[in-house]
Amino acid sequence: MKIKVCGMKYSDNIKAVLELNIDYMGFIFYPPSSRFFDGDLSGINFKNTRKVGVFVNEDIEILRQKACQYRLNYVQLHGNEPVSYLQKLKQETFKTIKVFSVNQNFDFEVCRPYLPVADMFLFDTQGKLPGGNGIQFDWKILDKYNLNKPFLLSGGIGRQHAQQVIDFKHPQCIGVDVNSGFEIKSGLKDVEKLKKFIQQLSAF
Repeated sequence: MKIKVCGMKYSDNIKAVLELNIDYMGFIFYPPSSRFFDGDLSGINFKNTRKVGVFVNEDIEILRQKACQYRLNYVQLHGNEPVSYLQKLKQETFKTIKVFSVNQNFDFEVCRPYLPVADMFLFDTQGKLPGGNGIQFDWKILDKYNLNKPFLLSGGIGRQHAQQVIDFKHPQCIGVDVNSGFEIKSGLKDVEKLKKFIQQLSAF
């Protein structure tokens, strides 16, 4: 079970969360977000943790600049980016995570055209904001997902959902993405809560 912690903002907090040996750490490069990141990562040792930049309908040149500046391992696309946008990124060897906002009426066929161009999908709750709404969707709808592409599960996941995550079974689910459910304030994560959550998941 891979762990992605998204919406990181503060240097000391970033370093503390990295000590938990998570798989991915997300930084939001969407200016309207309260978790918008414009800090410096150059002095931080990420070891085996992959840096993910989160973008929403961003100009592709700005995305390139951010990816180079922060040496991103993945770009996560949280807007309405068309397949052609991802094709350009793939040609430039960027690894991509395409996000889909899910509700009870979501048709997973909309994901199909992205199969050749995305490295993985992320399913989040459809809400007022592109992400970080702190709302969970009904995971049972993922029974309808039968495409051959791994995904991360997101949407309001907190420590109280550890057993629910453990019990959730889907052949393409490779991990969870957490954010607001572990925050002391916007962009600042509760390291102890994260640690206990990861320990619970690791026990299975």
